[in-house]
Amino acid sequence: MSVNAARSDYRALFLQATPMLDVRAPVEFSKGAFPTAVNIPLLDDHARHEVGIEYKLAGQQSAIELGAKLVDEPKRAALIAQWTQFAEQNPSGVLYCFRGGLRSRTVQQWLLDAGIDYPLVSGGYKAMRSFLADVLQEQCRANPLCLISGRTGIGKTRLLPSLPRVIDLEGLARHRGSSFGRLVEAQPSNIDFENAIAIELLRLTESNSNVIYLEDEARMIGSACIPAPMREQMQLAPVAILKASLQERVANATQDYVVDLLQAYESSCGKVDGFEQYADYHRSSLQRVQKRLGGVRYKQALQLLEAALASHQSYRNTDDYAPFIELLLTQYYDPMYDYQMQAKKERVVFSGNARELIQWANQMAHTA
Repeated sequence: MSVNAARSDYRALFLQATPMLDVRAPVEFSKGAFPTAVNIPLLDDHARHEVGIEYKLAGQQSAIELGAKLVDEPKRAALIAQWTQFAEQNPSGVLYCFRGGLRSRTVQQWLLDAGIDYPLVSGGYKAMRSFLADVLQEQCRANPLCLISGRTGIGKTRLLPSLPRVIDLEGLARHRGSSFGRLVEAQPSNIDFENAIAIELLRLTESNSNVIYLEDEARMIGSACIPAPMREQMQLAPVAILKASLQERVANATQDYVVDLLQAYESSCGKVDGFEQYADYHRSSLQRVQKRLGGVRYKQALQLLEAALASHQSYRNTDDYAPFIELLLTQYYDPMYDYQMQAKKERVVFSGNARELIQWANQMAHTA
């Protein structure tokens, strides 16, 4: 790469999962970034605010001079050390600021002074974000979708990796999509969620243009909103229904919402605090559906939950969750599913168990 090089091959940057050094302020990064980006800002939020005011009042040169004062020699040395470490660990990476202007050029020059020639992204974050927005709009219209539907606990997420071409919306949203679907890890911002979907579309459509399979989701997956271009196509897409017994659904839900979730909490918070937070998570999730359950069923569900939590904490026994999970599935989730499917019944093109659905999807891929 030549001195002071700039890259504008956005498609290649995303398809190659290029490591990205984001030098914008933390507040900018938190509103939207890319999956491979790491934020090591030139200016912190306060400094960026001060420089912005100076630019409006006195112009660019005065803003540059203020920035130089705010990033004094010790700060500059510390930043160069961090950027250098990133560049050495990611020799094929790039750096960017918001528009590919003063901040990224400053960082590029400081790195060059330190002996590292590192490319910046022409147009910066704004240009890459615009590129992905176009990808989202174009590819949602160009690629046929098929929704995988089925009752809660049926195993839709487990099925996805066995299908020919998929986008795991719940995985990208870091949420299981139900009232009890919140995970330990925080959800991405809506812009991050959209960017991740666009990159997945870019990767899938680079290979071929067969059907893309998605879980049948509501407009919101937790706090993440499915982008309008994708939602519009999902509302027209054919639906394949996955079926399983109630016993299988209870077992799946126990694995997802008990075993795996508790392990995540304990890994994050330790055994004692982890279990307490896990238990509070279930109590608060149940409380959120109290109105729809009704007073009598809510009280029954809460008693079953508390008994299961006590048995789990004392004996590490998860079998006692079965009555609680079965009540939720049959009395809360299933009625909602039946109601929602009434509007989609004309779009159903397949119904069967996991093995049959996988076989059907593979046959469709071969005949496309």
